[in-house]
Amino acid sequence: MDEIWTWSAEAIARAVRTGEVSARAVVAAHLARIAEVNPVVNAVAAVFDEATAEAERVDHAVRAGEDPGPLAGVPVTVKANIDVAGHPTTHGVPHFRDAMAHADAPAVRRLRAAGAILVGHANTADLAIAGNVTVSQMFGETVNPHGAIRTPGGSSGGDAVAVATGMAALGVGNDSGGSIRLPALFCGVAGLKPGYGRIAADHRVGGDPTLASQLFPTDAPVARNVADLARAFDVLAGTDPGDARTIPHGGPLPALPRRVAVCADPAGLGVDPEVRAEVERAADALANAGYEVEEAEPPRFADALTAYGTLITAEFGRRWPAIRPLLTPESAQHMELSLARHPPATLDDYLEATATRFGAMREWAAFAQRYPVLLGPVYTWRPFDADPFDPDDGLRVMFGMRLCTATTCVGVPAVAVPTGVGAGQPLGVQVIGPHHREDVCLTAARELEARFGVLGPVRRPQVAART
Repeated sequence: MDEIWTWSAEAIARAVRTGEVSARAVVAAHLARIAEVNPVVNAVAAVFDEATAEAERVDHAVRAGEDPGPLAGVPVTVKANIDVAGHPTTHGVPHFRDAMAHADAPAVRRLRAAGAILVGHANTADLAIAGNVTVSQMFGETVNPHGAIRTPGGSSGGDAVAVATGMAALGVGNDSGGSIRLPALFCGVAGLKPGYGRIAADHRVGGDPTLASQLFPTDAPVARNVADLARAFDVLAGTDPGDARTIPHGGPLPALPRRVAVCADPAGLGVDPEVRAEVERAADALANAGYEVEEAEPPRFADALTAYGTLITAEFGRRWPAIRPLLTPESAQHMELSLARHPPATLDDYLEATATRFGAMREWAAFAQRYPVLLGPVYTWRPFDADPFDPDDGLRVMFGMRLCTATTCVGVPAVAVPTGVGAGQPLGVQVIGPHHREDVCLTAARELEARFGVLGPVRRPQVAART
C-alpha cells in the first residue's frame, strides 16, 4: 500500500470515515513527511501542535457513530495571511510577528466543521505582494520541488509546494490576480480561483478593506487532483455572516452548451511556442471529449487589464508610504513597477475604472452565453526565475499573467490544471467558466486530467541552483 501522505483527500476522508485508518495515523504520516521534506523546500512556515488532538476528536466522532464531515482527517495547510485562532497571522513580515488571531477565518471554520485537520501555516511572499516568487522575511524562500527552476510561483507558493510534496492533501491560499493559479502551474498541482462572492473571507488588516481589496482577492484551494479541488470548493463555498458578499452554494444548475473558446495569446501580446502547444493539446482533448471548440478572445480584454491596474494602484498608492517600510527592496519591486506603470489616478480616473470594470463584466457574461468555457494559458511564458530588479523580467511576469489578471477583474472562476512536463518543469492551462459556475470549469478540468493524468506527489524534491 502507498504511504498515507501520497493519498488523495478523497481517499483519506473515505478511509477515516469507514475506520480503515485513523485520523491520528493520517496526521502522524503528514507530520513525519513535513519533518522529512520541509527542510528541503521550506513551504510550511509553522506547524500547528494541536493537529494531533484535532485528529483524535475526529476519531472519537467516528467511533461514536457521528458524521465526522466530508473532509474527515484530511491534512490541510493555510496561507500565512489567513487567520487560525491561537496562531499569529504574520503575512510573512516581522511587523506582524505577534499578531495573534483570536478567531478562525471563515475558510478555516468551514474546514474544521468538515473534519479537516489544520497542520500548519504555509509560507507566502511578504504581505502577499510578489511577481512569481514566495519569499518572506520571516520564513525565507520556498523553492520549487521539481528542480528545473527555483521559484514555485507566488504568492501562495507555500501551499502549492506543501500539496505537491505530500506534506498536506489540500492547501488554502488566496488569488487576486494569479496567486493560486501561478503556483499551481509551477508546481504541477490543480488550483481553483473561485468567482466573486463564492468563498467567504476576512482579510482585515487594521480595518476593513477598500474597494479593490473587496473585489479581487479570494481565498482558494489547491489539490493534487480536480476531484479533491471540487470537494474542497463544496466545503468552502456558501454564505457566511462574516462576509456579506457571499452567495448560496448548492442545488441544481442549468446545463450549458459544451462549447469552448480557445485563446492561446490573449490580446496578441505574445506567447511562448511551447505554451501555445499546451493550449492546443488541451483544446484537442476537450474536442475529443465532445466539446465544440473554436478560437475566440473574450471582449474588452484591454479594458479589464486597465481597470484592474487603476483600481489596484490607486488604492496601494495611497497606502504605499505606510506599507513600503515593511518590505525589503526585493519584495517591494513588483508593486513599485506596477505603480510606475499606473501613475496615481485622479478621482475621475478611479470612478471611470469602476465603470469600465462593470461594462467588461457585462460583456464577458454575454460572451459566456456563447462560450461557457474559455481555455487559455495560466502564464504565456514557460515558468522562469525572474530577477526582481530587472524591469524587463518584471514586465514579462505582469504580461505573462494577463489572463489571470483579466479574469480576476471581471470576477469569473478559473481552474489551473497540469497537462504534462517539459524539460523537467510542469506545464498546464487554465479553464475559465461563467459567473457563479465553478462547476463548468471544474468539469472541463476533469476532462483534461482524464487525458493528461495527475503529476504528484513529488517523492524526492529537487532544488534548482540559485542564479
